[in-house]
Amino acid sequence: MAPYLSIFFLFIITFCVTLTAAAAGHYSLQTFFPRPAYQSLIEHSKTPKPKLPFKTRYFPQTLDHFSFHPKSSKIFYQKYLINIQYWHKGAPIFVYTGNEGYIEWFAANTGFMLDIAPKFRALLLFIEHRFYGESMPFGKDSYQSAKTLGYLNSQQALADFAVLIRSLKQNLSSEASPVVVFGGSYGGMLAAWFRLKYPHIAIGALASSAPILQFDKIIPWSSFYDAVSLDFKDVSQNCYEVIKGSWAELVAISTQKKALAELSKAFRTCKSLHSTASVLEWLWTAFVYTAMVNYPTEANFLKPLPAYPVRQMCKIIDKSPSGATKLSRAFAAASLYYNYSRTENCFEVEHEVDPHGLHGWHWQTCTEMVMPMTCSNESMFPPSGFDYKRFAEQCRMKYGVLPRPHWITTEFGGERIEKVLKRFGSNIIFSNGMQDPWSRGGVLRNISATIIALVTEKGAHHVDFRAATKDDPDWLLQQRRQEVEIIQRWLDEYYVDLRHA
Repeated sequence: MAPYLSIFFLFIITFCVTLTAAAAGHYSLQTFFPRPAYQSLIEHSKTPKPKLPFKTRYFPQTLDHFSFHPKSSKIFYQKYLINIQYWHKGAPIFVYTGNEGYIEWFAANTGFMLDIAPKFRALLLFIEHRFYGESMPFGKDSYQSAKTLGYLNSQQALADFAVLIRSLKQNLSSEASPVVVFGGSYGGMLAAWFRLKYPHIAIGALASSAPILQFDKIIPWSSFYDAVSLDFKDVSQNCYEVIKGSWAELVAISTQKKALAELSKAFRTCKSLHSTASVLEWLWTAFVYTAMVNYPTEANFLKPLPAYPVRQMCKIIDKSPSGATKLSRAFAAASLYYNYSRTENCFEVEHEVDPHGLHGWHWQTCTEMVMPMTCSNESMFPPSGFDYKRFAEQCRMKYGVLPRPHWITTEFGGERIEKVLKRFGSNIIFSNGMQDPWSRGGVLRNISATIIALVTEKGAHHVDFRAATKDDPDWLLQQRRQEVEIIQRWLDEYYVDLRHA
């Protein structure tokens, strides 16, 4: 969605997976939702922020853009990052529509914008999403209850971006500067929606790995996990079969008397396990996120990983000793995700921290970001369905609110979104890599001459947004060249129109 993304991060992908051992000796899979952000996270980490070529600023933002109640005019300070190294008055402004996490994280993983800024003489602006990072409308009390969290939604975020951009242009005395918005994962959805909702502010949008079709019943609910499974199956049928069979072995162990002690030892946990459910989620997370970030070069987006990490995971499984169990092979493969850097002596299976500030996404999935997902028999994960009533009850118990599963498609377009885009939209690039399971919820074909889909067979979660490296494959170089050419065309047309206005 995370980030790609998130993200993440888009968008950004955590599931509320719980397993309970039934008397019959089998598991009951509770309904779960991934998020386009990136992990089942509990508390903030004190990981130092990356050093970036941006200055940090804070904008006095309005709490509620859509009502005139006395509380609506409350001001909070929204964080943004700015780079004016190459910019001059009248030149373009490239804006990253921040998604669910610290804005520094997305800036550090969107080197593409820094790479192309000199060519366009562009000002770079990364705006932090409200209720994430330091952009907390109610400070430490921002997550206290639904009364405060009620101001966290995509429409308010889009309005934040619009107000901030307009104010910045006025302060720079450069109101004629054209604006192009960029976003990955959930941020990619926001970029596309921003172009639709505020076409007078942004002349175009590049939405990477943006699953805008993941809502309601637009695509099959099993698409996401079928795609994750296919990533592994395409590398090795045996790898796919081992992972698929490992869940049954986990179930079998869970019925034993000393199951938690055995699993704690087998999975080298730093602390004794309290639930076998956490083992499943730990494995599940590793396989899903690795499929998402199956980048062609070594990277450190979610965690440090080698080039084509799915291939490396399957190599570990395929080369395991013949007598090894499927569960032990799955553990060895998942360890690549958690310990590629070989710095971990044990694993925090039940105590992961939140290094990117993503926990607000739980509220968003319980309100507007309802993306039903299931696991089919073709998936390498245990088959599961989606029970909306049960999900809604979980949200009511946690927050005191009920989800609005049809709101996003009502606000931005549903099954006829492609016709909406064709009729009302223009100048949007949807880029998707088919290794990324979120791509199944993205726009994969050209809708018009100005709504362009750039699809790469080997691309992963907003890989085109990553900084260029000497090891980038030709298909990725070509994809970025196409994006630059299209953005150049938008700007050329804008400046021609401006001269003749």
